[in-house]
Amino acid sequence: MASRVALVTGGGRGIGWGICCALADEGWDLALMGRRPAEDLRERLAALENRGVRTLYCRSDVSVATDRARTLERVAETFGRLNLLVNNAGVAPRVRADMLEAGEESFERVLRINLQGPYFLTQAAANWMVRQRRETSDFAGCIVNISSVSAVAASPNRGEYCISKAGLSMATRLWAVRLAEFDIPVYEVRPGITRTDMTAGVAEKYDRLIADGLCLQRRWGEPEDVGRAVAMLARGDLGYSTGQVLHVDGGLLVDRL
Repeated sequence: MASRVALVTGGGRGIGWGICCALADEGWDLALMGRRPAEDLRERLAALENRGVRTLYCRSDVSVATDRARTLERVAETFGRLNLLVNNAGVAPRVRADMLEAGEESFERVLRINLQGPYFLTQAAANWMVRQRRETSDFAGCIVNISSVSAVAASPNRGEYCISKAGLSMATRLWAVRLAEFDIPVYEVRPGITRTDMTAGVAEKYDRLIADGLCLQRRWGEPEDVGRAVAMLARGDLGYSTGQVLHVDGGLLVDRL
């Protein structure tokens, strides 16, 4: 049986690393896309390969069209196929600024990386998946977007981040509609407060909020929580649910009185 191949953007750390570990445990060959030097990922790639899978690291910026194209070319050259795209890479604003004062440079940077890049990477990967589907009747493809509770929970001191995640949420629905005729499901995984480099600077704040009951489950989310959710979708466990959102937030968004 041909191996299954996944491309995970931002796969070298944080939530992306949790996703890669979960997929490797289920036998997926992995292409990781990120901006860090390859030397920084050597040990992590070895850890994945020790699970018995093949790996490829593509040093690329998801916001750059030529980088996206080159990444897919390398995946094709190395593995010959692509079954799963996980749009995980994302950034927060360098400075949290009130919406009344925030500048356009930060808005443009966050939107290019968090929304424009994943949108057009999905376009290219989806066209490749459609071709594979036409060539091989039993081909199985899937796309998963990693968004955030910030897609629906407003944070006025990082409006550009919230808008980027809300846009990614709509992109999930759009791609689900467009790719339905090819039987390529598209999902959104919406993490809550997750322990990563991005949240390290506000850890003390969220420690207090979690202790005070912000989440029904009074703990931080871990990258592994998101990884298991993506692995479940990639297996096809929710194969009749394209376009849906899977919350991995400890009950943060459950309405309460």
